[in-house]
Amino acid sequence: MIGFKYGGGMKAIIQTNLEDPSSLELGDADKPQLKDGEVLVQVRAAGVNRADLLQARGHYPPPPGASEIIGLEVAGEVVDAGDTDITVGSKVGALLAGGGYAEYVAVPKGQLVPIPTGYSFAEAASVVEVACTVWSNIAMEAGLTEGQTILIHGGAGGIGTFAIQVAKQLGATVAVTAGSDEKLETCKELGADILINYNEQDFAEELKNQCDVILDIMGAKYLKKNLIALAKGGHMVTIGMQGGTKAELNMGILLNKRLTLQGTTLRSRSVEDKAAIVADTITNVWPWLEDGSVKHHLHGTYPLADAAKAHKALDSGEVTGKLVLEV
Repeated sequence: MIGFKYGGGMKAIIQTNLEDPSSLELGDADKPQLKDGEVLVQVRAAGVNRADLLQARGHYPPPPGASEIIGLEVAGEVVDAGDTDITVGSKVGALLAGGGYAEYVAVPKGQLVPIPTGYSFAEAASVVEVACTVWSNIAMEAGLTEGQTILIHGGAGGIGTFAIQVAKQLGATVAVTAGSDEKLETCKELGADILINYNEQDFAEELKNQCDVILDIMGAKYLKKNLIALAKGGHMVTIGMQGGTKAELNMGILLNKRLTLQGTTLRSRSVEDKAAIVADTITNVWPWLEDGSVKHHLHGTYPLADAAKAHKALDSGEVTGKLVLEV
């Protein structure tokens, strides 16, 4: 593993063939050595995200200095507090730049979150990254407020199922797209108001000039239609490019509607930026997790050794909510 200091042994998921994204095997790796401000977490569960699939395909490398082991969120126990004031034995969740698919991971103190009351390690690992992603984008960046309308693409996915609930807590009207009636029913149960089956309906026609905020995971494929759906003064945040990276942009619509188009990532941000996002997410979202206003949507779990099976399941499009690896 290049660019990261280790010491001692642990088990981790190793990609044995960089040309084969399914070549994920449980193997031996070096245990992380702590840098200033970090704690060592013994991982009990690791969330599986679409970004993990992209990394395995060679499309989403870790930022400089981060672990090359896949995995962006975990839950577990602090076994070494380093130079921080964190108590050894604390049960925590953690937002990562990498390294989650392993028995141990080094985590900057500012990226630790408390485990919500009553949550298992697996349940906690399923909400860390989605909570920070959703809150930072629809609230901190797009400024979604009561009475506005938000369109959430991929409403039944890990991001979507969480975003629906957060948007409803903010008092918004929530529109979603999904590819089946079953998935739309899941969205409805979580609070979605407007349900659009993208295989049967044109969301741009259904929502023309109505959306104050769009949370977009598709990128190029949906750009033209997203511009039609946005209301005057609307704000679109693109966090994924499942529909490609290049599209033609009609600047006339952009100007006439006074639109804001924004792209964001979380993984590559600085430790300081992540700490600020995590702190704001804990302040605003964690009370909803504690009182059940916002719930995890854990689709299923796999043993760590079956990471390849978990990736295949997520890639199938049949998953609603999140998958988690148990260590």
